[in-house]
Amino acid sequence: MDESMISGEPLPVGKAAGDQVTGGTVNQTGAFQVRATAVGADTALSRIVALVQNAQASKAPAQRLADTAGKYLVFVAIGSGLLAFTVWMLLGQSVVFALTAAVSTIVIACPDALALATPTAITVGVGKGAREGVLFKNAGALEATASIDTVVFDKTGTLTEGKPALTDLRPADGVDETELLRLAASADQPSQHPLAAAIVAGAKEKGVELSEAQDFDSVPGQGVTAEVDGRRVLIGNRKLMDGGQVVLGALVQEAEILAADGKTPMFVAADGQPLGVVAVSDRVRPSARVAVQALHELGIQTVMLTGDNRRTADAVARELGLDTVIADVLPEEKSAQIKRLQDGGRKVAMIGDGVNDAPALALSDVGIAIGAGTDVAVETADVVLVRSDPASVAGAIMLARQVRGKIKQNLFWAAGYNVLAIPFAAGVLYPSLGILLRPEWAALLMSASTVIVTLNALSLNRVKFARAAPAQLAPS
Repeated sequence: MDESMISGEPLPVGKAAGDQVTGGTVNQTGAFQVRATAVGADTALSRIVALVQNAQASKAPAQRLADTAGKYLVFVAIGSGLLAFTVWMLLGQSVVFALTAAVSTIVIACPDALALATPTAITVGVGKGAREGVLFKNAGALEATASIDTVVFDKTGTLTEGKPALTDLRPADGVDETELLRLAASADQPSQHPLAAAIVAGAKEKGVELSEAQDFDSVPGQGVTAEVDGRRVLIGNRKLMDGGQVVLGALVQEAEILAADGKTPMFVAADGQPLGVVAVSDRVRPSARVAVQALHELGIQTVMLTGDNRRTADAVARELGLDTVIADVLPEEKSAQIKRLQDGGRKVAMIGDGVNDAPALALSDVGIAIGAGTDVAVETADVVLVRSDPASVAGAIMLARQVRGKIKQNLFWAAGYNVLAIPFAAGVLYPSLGILLRPEWAALLMSASTVIVTLNALSLNRVKFARAAPAQLAPS
């Protein structure tokens, strides 16, 4: 059974009579009958949907500091204008003079720059992200991304390619590597097993010419046997080799080394003689290395959260340099692990691509979906990586931090400018220097603050995103 929808495990799982299967998972070979023990809201998929809905409902709306400050500054502007008018009238100035000072004060104190401080930075930031293949679904997602200090990755389909692929060839002494692959792939051609398909695809990629397999037989849980060019070829696990009375010798140790790296080794033999070991695994995305390195440079902790087995997860984590590994986790447990990190004071972003990741995506402070992932994951997430490039995560966080910095700079400038300009417009320099700001000049100076805020926000377009090399992003 292909249970990757639930567990994230890319390799199929063997099932026997009496075993439980999950609705929505896919049968790979053969035929069988099932008895429904859960329907409707009781199914695994329905429980996942319920977890997503509950997590989404628990999210609090972002606070709008600029809107609040702008609201009060309107009253400050009007109050300052009335105060300027009153003071100059009490000092014996004419109504026209007092009214000029009041109008100039109100105009220059207009909080337009303050009101634009946040939306201009967010608008530019969202646009820059979209051009880099990062879609922020709303301003709240962009703001929340700036606070992230922990990034949690799903493994299968996010850090890895999500499908088995040929990775290693270890021929026995005196055996040609190409001949080892040719016989293994030729024998596997009639098989529908994903591991066999990976070996055949790997041989074709290398330009190996395959022969037609005769007298093919699939041995469940062990491997396959077939006749290739008059030779009886066996490819499978040690049990199959023992049944064929094949003495493996040093190949056993080679297989153990490959297995320790999270790969699936298979022995190959012909006419009772061992030929070597071929290994298949879910290959790591080259851009994943760039992603982890860039996140570490930003001071962000990296965590792998996967339903895959501990051995495979540890091997991938070692290769990428991840800080923490949480393996053998069911979908409902993934959201619990996210909650545990949040309870420890962490601001968590979860990156995933499958249905099984949806509850964790919804509960995390920021859910990030791989663009090539399932519709459920993409719909649940706050941020979508259109190019399915995990390296974009670091760029998204860096961009969000830059946007937050620009917002603070804009707010400081707009508020400070208004506070300093109000007494100037009110005529504080008139008694000593005879300078009174006319309303048209006040309007011009007020517009200058808006232009400065806008130009400061536009500087976000210079933010550079971490990227894997084009060759690394090419399909394997």
